[in-house]
Amino acid sequence: MHHPASDRRPSGELESTVLAALWAAEGPLTPGQVQRAIGAALARTTVTTILSRLHEKGAVTRRRAGRGFAYTPTEDAPGLTARRMHSELRKEEDRGTVLARFVSQLTDEDEQLLRDLLDGEAR
Repeated sequence: MHHPASDRRPSGELESTVLAALWAAEGPLTPGQVQRAIGAALARTTVTTILSRLHEKGAVTRRRAGRGFAYTPTEDAPGLTARRMHSELRKEEDRGTVLARFVSQLTDEDEQLLRDLLDGEAR
């Protein structure tokens, strides 16, 4: 038996796709423009819902554009990833253990990069 709901993509994947379209754009996009940019068979209402959720999360800003809104990402991809990492860390009471486990799972190269960043020697 076929279950259409099982064909759905995870919301995080859809958000990432929408954000990628916004990052590639040279300016703010309306939901219709995002829909055309991603070339997916998503209804405009679905794109609008995703953009609204991203706005609630602070990942995009919006400004009036006619009767609707045009959206702009608040950060680039690395900035958004950093925000997500901070969000996850804030959820934990034992931050020291979380950070220790994170660091213990880094590659040697990433560990050295983190050391350089903490010492003010990189970027």
